[in-house]
Amino acid sequence: MKVLLFILLIVTCSATYGFEIIDDESNIVKFDTTVKRIISLSPHATELLFAAGATNQIIATVSFSDYPEAAKAIPRIGSYKKVDLESVIKLKPDLIVAWKSGGSLEQVHELQRLGYKIYFSEPRGFKGVAENISKFGRMLGTENVSTKNADKFINELQSLKQKYKALKSVSVFYQVWNMPLMTINNGHLITNVIEFCGGRNVFGELSARAPRVSIESVISRNPQTIIIGMSENRKGWEKEWYKWNALQAVERKHVYTVNADYIVRQGPRILKGTKQVCEILENVRNSDKSNKKSN
Repeated sequence: MKVLLFILLIVTCSATYGFEIIDDESNIVKFDTTVKRIISLSPHATELLFAAGATNQIIATVSFSDYPEAAKAIPRIGSYKKVDLESVIKLKPDLIVAWKSGGSLEQVHELQRLGYKIYFSEPRGFKGVAENISKFGRMLGTENVSTKNADKFINELQSLKQKYKALKSVSVFYQVWNMPLMTINNGHLITNVIEFCGGRNVFGELSARAPRVSIESVISRNPQTIIIGMSENRKGWEKEWYKWNALQAVERKHVYTVNADYIVRQGPRILKGTKQVCEILENVRNSDKSNKKSN
């Protein structure tokens, strides 16, 4: 009788085992057990998964998923804009991590119709980065790693906050792309970084997440500094601003570059990007103080 009760207890626990996690689009994603086979459809999600303790669970990802070093060995199934659906189907993933604002929603919805479990990852603030790390750890069953790294992220953020609190505001134009000229609005994590460092996004009120703007509109808002997200294929973008002397940022030589991977990707390296931006804005403040004293 005791053996029978023990067997019934095991069956009941197995049948009812499971958990739910709410993704960044407020969807409830249900899990019967921890995830073993994941496809990541964005570089930032790949970074977050590794920070959460992923080892060999990521069976495929997309182009530019190049961090950490181990990510470079993961098979590619396309780009964040378009993936090979046949490859996805052949790989039989337990979970697909999607990116709503940067990926192909049509393809993601098709995968949903086919019955694949989808989790949308799009941290919109520093807290969201830490929460994603923790949630991925729950999915993977690697809470010992994810909790440690999420706590480390929050602690480093608090240290930066103490260093750069109560600062005089600096108006900022952040450049995402040059042709067409593109920036970001207040809904993007980059604006959180700018505001964290005491800056103000001059195009923050626009409705589009990554709006196109004109040179004339930048001139009319006349930011104190221009910050460009730079990478290997974007060299020389800062020189394109030198002809616009009507801008105080150009006239005062406050055109800067930051590592785009650090600040555009919504992953743990955002703290490195934040440190770069804070140092830039502090330099602008100090420079303006010096100019006022000399005048």
